[in-house]
Amino acid sequence: MTSYKTIGILGAIPQEVNGIISQLKDKTEQKIGNRTYYEGYINNQKVVVVYSRIGKVAAAATVATLILEFKVDSIAFIGVAGGIHPNVKVGDVVVASNLVQYDMDASPLRPKFEIPLLGKTYFDTDEQWSKETLNHIELMFGLENLHQLISANELAKFNITTPNVHFGTIASGDQFFSTSEQKNNLQAQLPEVLCVEMEGAAVAQVCYEFDIPFIVIRTISDNANEEASFSFQSFVEEVSLVYGQEIIDKMF
Repeated sequence: MTSYKTIGILGAIPQEVNGIISQLKDKTEQKIGNRTYYEGYINNQKVVVVYSRIGKVAAAATVATLILEFKVDSIAFIGVAGGIHPNVKVGDVVVASNLVQYDMDASPLRPKFEIPLLGKTYFDTDEQWSKETLNHIELMFGLENLHQLISANELAKFNITTPNVHFGTIASGDQFFSTSEQKNNLQAQLPEVLCVEMEGAAVAQVCYEFDIPFIVIRTISDNANEEASFSFQSFVEEVSLVYGQEIIDKMF
C-alpha cells in the first residue's frame, strides 16, 4: 500500500469500529467534540480510530477533526450500506470508486446533485489504495478464508453463500432507506449507484477540499427496502464487524 504516516479510520457507529479498536497496540484516548479518538498502531502502521456518529454532518465534523487535530494524511471509512444495484447482495462488499450526495439539490441554481461552489458531483477515492483493498477483500472471500472468519451457520442466517466485492459508485444522504419506493427513486435518478449510506460522500467532500487521499468500504447489510430495519442490527454485530476487522488488519 502507498505509505502514509498516520491513517484516520472511522465508521458511523461503535459496532463498525469496535473490532478495529480492539486490535490497537499502544492505545491512547482523547475526547474532542463528544467523540473519543483512539490512537495506536496496527501492524506498525499509526492510526487514529473513531466512530463519527450517523449522518453527513457528523461524519464531516469527525473527518475535519482527524485532519486538523490529529494531522492524519489519509482517511479510511468502513461500515455498512443498503444494496441498490440488483447485482449487489447482502454480504457483499462495495469499495467506492467515487461518491455522490443524492440529497444535494440546489437546482435551478446548479444542476441537481452538484455541490455548490465546488462544481463537483462525484468525488473520486484514491484509485491505487482502493484497488489494493479490493484485492485484499477478494482473497478474504475465498471460501476457505471466509469460513475461518464466520461459520457457515452464521452466514446461512443471512443467505450468504459466495459473497462478492464490487468497485463503483456509492451514494450518501441523510435518510435510512427502508422502502422500495426510496430505492426505486434513487435507481431512476442515479442508475450507476451500487449502494446507499449516510456518511461517505460527506467524508469524500471534506477530503477533497483538504487534498487528503481516502477510501470508503461498505459491507451490504440489507437490500434498502422494507426488510432493512429487521436485519440491520444483527448483521452489523455478527458479520460486518468481523469483515471490518479483517479488512483493516490485511490492509497494513
